[in-house]
Amino acid sequence: MKITFCGAAGTTTGSKHLIEVNQTRILLDCGLYQGRRAEAMERNSDFPFDPEKIDCVVLSHAHIDHTGNLPHLCKRGFDGNIYATPATRDLCSIMLPDAAHIHESDIAWLNRHRKRDDLPELTPNYRRVDAENCLKQFVTLSYQRPMVIAPGVRLTFIDAGHVLGSAQVILDIDDQATQKQSRLLFSGDIGRPGNDILNDPAPCDKVDYVIMESTYGGRKHELATDSTEHLVKIIREIQQRRARLIIPAFAVERTQQLLFTLDKLHHENRFSSVATFVDSPLAVKATEIFRLHVDDLRPTAAQALFMRNDPFGFDGLKLIRTVDESKGLNFVKGPAIIISASGMAESGRILHHLRNNVGNSNNILLFVGYCAENTLGWKLRNGFTHVNILGDEFEVKAEIETLDSFSGHADHDELLDWFSRVGGEKKRVFLVHGEPERSDKLRDALAEQHTTGHIEVAQLMQTVEL
Repeated sequence: MKITFCGAAGTTTGSKHLIEVNQTRILLDCGLYQGRRAEAMERNSDFPFDPEKIDCVVLSHAHIDHTGNLPHLCKRGFDGNIYATPATRDLCSIMLPDAAHIHESDIAWLNRHRKRDDLPELTPNYRRVDAENCLKQFVTLSYQRPMVIAPGVRLTFIDAGHVLGSAQVILDIDDQATQKQSRLLFSGDIGRPGNDILNDPAPCDKVDYVIMESTYGGRKHELATDSTEHLVKIIREIQQRRARLIIPAFAVERTQQLLFTLDKLHHENRFSSVATFVDSPLAVKATEIFRLHVDDLRPTAAQALFMRNDPFGFDGLKLIRTVDESKGLNFVKGPAIIISASGMAESGRILHHLRNNVGNSNNILLFVGYCAENTLGWKLRNGFTHVNILGDEFEVKAEIETLDSFSGHADHDELLDWFSRVGGEKKRVFLVHGEPERSDKLRDALAEQHTTGHIEVAQLMQTVEL
């Protein structure tokens, strides 16, 4: 068996890991690389393998950095099955066409500028129709339901607790070349225990090899109680200032978690009612999918949907769908909360809200999740005093706040705890999905905890034979 790390090695985006065994090629995830525009375009425009020779794809979850290049893969000749949980498939049905629309819009914007400079036009890697077509190749598999997906390879999904439908991928492999039987565990993205909406990550036993994410290696999130007090303080502050709280948030899971928390705090009378807007058509659709997959939610969250007013549709909340409604938010008198995608502030309607609000010192920008290096969100989080938004430079006067406790990723201690509950020899552990400093810190901590196995940080395009 061979593993080649084709993406999310040395960085947090573009997850792709190629497994070759029994003359079969299995791709774990097929994500988009996100970061600097030129580098992202270069990395996403081609594959380090022949798409026609991939036999099947296994998805850990629906986030675009794990699924976003599927339409391109299929367009280039991949015609095999795409295995995913039912919720992941349903989320992909809205997220992949949305990502395709953004990609086409970006290329159109670039082409307008290239035309002025007498440069040849660029062609999108894929279009919305390609995203819609690739959905026909999905095969859904619920948690704890083993399925043979290739000669000598059995797939099982278990809950990763990261986002609705997210999975840890278990491959039980009977290697015909070596006559060895082994179990490979791909963590996907590991969620935080105690999430209000999702179940805790499930444990796995008898594991020989691990491909493990390391996004927050060396970093710890705030305690939930501290973050709740912080959020209440921020909301009270914008109410006093009669200002705006702008929250860039991923349309899937982060937005729903925010709504659940705001509803809960309002029921506890922690602050007076404040106009709240979700300005993301994708988030509105994703919230409907959450309602469809009640069985995947934490029991208390599922119960809340039935026992009290809808926590995803409380009084004072308005879901924005049309462009005209979105533009109308510019004229809403404060105080107000505006939640909009994308979470890294790289695309979507959040860019217009940042343009209109980043220069006002009364406003607060709140970041509630990870931002990849060099994204606009990362620059704002890291104190840049001037940023470029949609081609224009703006001085950052708004107050910047962060609440990483809302992150869907386990922090350093939670990653160590997850690893401690993975049973088996764990002979070799490969750390992926992390900036180099984060992966290195997690490797050092794991090495102290796990002295009988070999732990290493995977390198881009590294191939290992097991």
